[in-house]
Amino acid sequence: MSHKKGFYTTLLNRVVIVAALGYFVDIYDLVLFGMERVASLRDILSQTLPSSEIDKMDKYIEEVGTKLLNWQMFGMLVGGIVWGILADKKGRLSVLFGSIITYSVANVLNGMVNDTDTYALLRFVSGFGLAGELGAGVTLVSETMPKETRGMGTTMVATIGLLGAVFAGLTTYYINNWRMSYYIGGILGFLLLLLRIGVFESGMYSNLKESKVKKGNFMYLFSHPNVLIKYLSVIIIALPVWYVTYMLIQFAPEMTRALGMQNYPKEARIPIMVEYMGVSLGDLSSGLLSQKLRSRKKALYVFILGTMLATAVYFMMIQDSLLWFYFIVFILGYFAGYWAVFMATAAESFGTNIRGTVATTAPNFVRGSVPLMSISHLYLKDIVGPVNSAIIIGVIIFALALWSVYKLDETFHKELNYVEGEELVP
Repeated sequence: MSHKKGFYTTLLNRVVIVAALGYFVDIYDLVLFGMERVASLRDILSQTLPSSEIDKMDKYIEEVGTKLLNWQMFGMLVGGIVWGILADKKGRLSVLFGSIITYSVANVLNGMVNDTDTYALLRFVSGFGLAGELGAGVTLVSETMPKETRGMGTTMVATIGLLGAVFAGLTTYYINNWRMSYYIGGILGFLLLLLRIGVFESGMYSNLKESKVKKGNFMYLFSHPNVLIKYLSVIIIALPVWYVTYMLIQFAPEMTRALGMQNYPKEARIPIMVEYMGVSLGDLSSGLLSQKLRSRKKALYVFILGTMLATAVYFMMIQDSLLWFYFIVFILGYFAGYWAVFMATAAESFGTNIRGTVATTAPNFVRGSVPLMSISHLYLKDIVGPVNSAIIIGVIIFALALWSVYKLDETFHKELNYVEGEELVP
């Protein structure tokens, strides 16, 4: 099969289309809070704060916004474990349906909140629902496509899916109503359910389901040192993606102000949208590079090092120009766009009986690292300042990521129809 023919076959694959559109809606909701953080909290807090505290609105928006984002990420952490185990025990399709129903309902309810406690609860539920979408979709794509083109399948899922952030940015900009933005996310989710009809379970999983092999044993990942190191390495390689997304982009107003930028962005809406334009192009590029080099590891090295260099530019070359700032943000997004290669590596590194668990938990543990970054940043910034705090955290994350790529085996040509660990058979 030629590369060109393989590309178009991948693009038209029904499973890829459904998984990509599912991730599109997933990303829409995932970044929506970041885009509407200031507008929604300003609206809610203006009605709930005592009049004597109104002049501290910006302080409350940052503090409450951090808390809500942490609740969302905690929900994804918990959801990743639950949906991941279910993906191996009950099947990939059941998780795809269950997760999207959960976060679609939560999206609609998010548009109705009038207090921050309810908002926090619903961000947790949204995060819990969002946690199942990507892992189950990528696992299904990886198991239903030939090994020569499955990398392109994952790449198309990530590339198309990440455009959901761009759509979220355009929606919030032109509608300019944070409640309506949430309602649209819920409607998109319910429409997506109709597309899921007619998609079948992967043959690998269907064959495994009839066997006596123990499936979805999450604790197996922690009971064998070599397996644990491999699992942790898979997670750590993607930490720079969320370091950039969370510390440098979602909190761009606060970070650029701390860097001394006078004409700083007042909201994160545009920075997030610009970043994800870069991320989407980067995912396509990293996926194609991985296919060209016939190596996941080499592509990961290129894009992690590129992200590190772009991060250095972010801290050292901020100027009083929004155009220049958005150019840096786009470049940051581009090099942080190796999520497709990360997800392909996660799915390809483990056997069919634990693959859904890994592919679903790994990205959510990456996202779940955000509260750890947040807590570390809150502690360090009182000692060394917000900028130096962010730099220290970044240095640690990039060093760990490069070490983790080194520790992982190459998975590009790996045959996936196997069981992980004979000891899992009762």
